[in-house]
Amino acid sequence: MLNDREILTYFPMRIASAIDCELKKQEMNINYLEEIRLRSNRPLILKLTDGERKLDVCIRTEDILETLQHACDNSIYSYQNQICNGYITVKGGHRIGITGTAVIHDGKITNINYISNLNFRIAKQVLGCSTKLLKFVIDIENNTIYNTLLISPPGAGKTTILRDMIRKLSDGMEQIRFQGKNISVVDERGEIAASYKGVPQNDVGVRTDVLDNIPKSIGMKMVIRSMAPQIIVADEIGTYEDVEAINYAVCCGIKGIFTAHGGSLEEIKLNPALSNLIQKNIFERLVFLDPKMKGNIEKVYALNKMTGDYFLI
Repeated sequence: MLNDREILTYFPMRIASAIDCELKKQEMNINYLEEIRLRSNRPLILKLTDGERKLDVCIRTEDILETLQHACDNSIYSYQNQICNGYITVKGGHRIGITGTAVIHDGKITNINYISNLNFRIAKQVLGCSTKLLKFVIDIENNTIYNTLLISPPGAGKTTILRDMIRKLSDGMEQIRFQGKNISVVDERGEIAASYKGVPQNDVGVRTDVLDNIPKSIGMKMVIRSMAPQIIVADEIGTYEDVEAINYAVCCGIKGIFTAHGGSLEEIKLNPALSNLIQKNIFERLVFLDPKMKGNIEKVYALNKMTGDYFLI
């Protein structure tokens, strides 16, 4: 269960009170809350599990700055790198998306000025949500996994399921005699482990090492050289640099689980980088999540290693 008081302390008193009153009015607690959106000179909007609520509270610029100060432990400068990536992660794994006026220098974002919008995304870990999927991913005979690509449009639950898979594969599963694996998670945007000051806020297992706030293509090569993982994990792959790093991992004998945006096998093949991996038969399993039923499996393809084709299982 989430801690109502802890989350509300990030906001100015009048906003925290408005959120608290709305939840009580709806006879809900913080666990029904998914997002809190603060937009300068516009109303406070809550996204709940059953829909959206627009509150009669107009957000001021000073409200946004005060919220950001609280989130950064009153030291915005120390969070500058995260802010330049468009978000910060706070205790509990909650993420605050940030927009404003980007400052560009030599093709890179060096700062975001005039911050005018915050999206406070409430972190929730759904333990056990990957149970149905794991039977397609685990290679019981060889006590390992199949190289897997988890695919869905945004918002269908990829990262939530991925996080639970990591936990189970890392801890091991005695009931099927699956030994826990050393897993390296390259968490570029901090969405998987949600590390806060270097400590994962989500349970990602006892044998899991996390490297965050680094491009996936660089991070994957780093952990392969330094952490000797048996499984490597990264979220939302799709660039040629990602493909190169994944090829490198496979050549080193490391298994991998990755996610990508897409709605069908045909759409995935339209991405030149991902198509390259599929043509090379890197992925032994392609798992599509149901875009209409969050967290549900729509279909699973397995690789026929003899023909190089995929078939439904």
